[in-house]
Amino acid sequence: MTLVPLAFGLAAMVATLAGGMLALRLRHRIGLVLGVTAGIVVGVALFDLVPEALELAGDGWTIRAMMAFTALGLGGYMLLDRLLARIPRAMAASWRGDLGPAMLCLHSLMDGLGIGIAFQIDTAAGWMIALAVLTHDVADGVNTVSLSLAARSEAAARRWLVLNGVAPMLGVLIGLGLSIPAAMLAPLMALFAGIFLYIGACELVPRSQSLDPRLRTSLATLAGVALMLGVTHFAH
Repeated sequence: MTLVPLAFGLAAMVATLAGGMLALRLRHRIGLVLGVTAGIVVGVALFDLVPEALELAGDGWTIRAMMAFTALGLGGYMLLDRLLARIPRAMAASWRGDLGPAMLCLHSLMDGLGIGIAFQIDTAAGWMIALAVLTHDVADGVNTVSLSLAARSEAAARRWLVLNGVAPMLGVLIGLGLSIPAAMLAPLMALFAGIFLYIGACELVPRSQSLDPRLRTSLATLAGVALMLGVTHFAH
């Protein structure tokens, strides 16, 4: 039984790395890539993380509480980003450039944790969660590289891609060895939803428009949202 979640962790790693390498090959069209990425990130928040948080909440948390955690994630990330902007310019550019990819890596780690924990609880649930994770891991790789290219450099993008690729497998290993209270999973998903909404709507959308102000960039963002709607519908 342990081999199955580990195999899914390996598949998630490969999918993430493949998505990131694709983004690196298309870096000369970074404005358009960022437009698609913005839509994907917002779509992940709206169609994956929020519904998953509400489903995990069950009777333990109210819908209003889940929305409050989502708002906390958005507001907390915004404040952290603004606080980093107030430190000396050189340090701020470095730290702020790494903040978004770090959040994406934490999300990938949570994906792996979900797989590991789910397989401990029920095999069928483990398969469902693992398949849902795999459907958007390619997008995770694209998002990580796109965000790093916009804020830092190709070298930084490659480093964050490797970390994001390792994160799901590490999460599976931790999930198989630890028992995280189920009641905490819903708030964590809601927090990530708020963070992703801020990254997509407040960081990626403006950056994509500044790099490529043509209508096609906005259409690419809408296509990214629609893509995640379709992917999550298929996964669930």
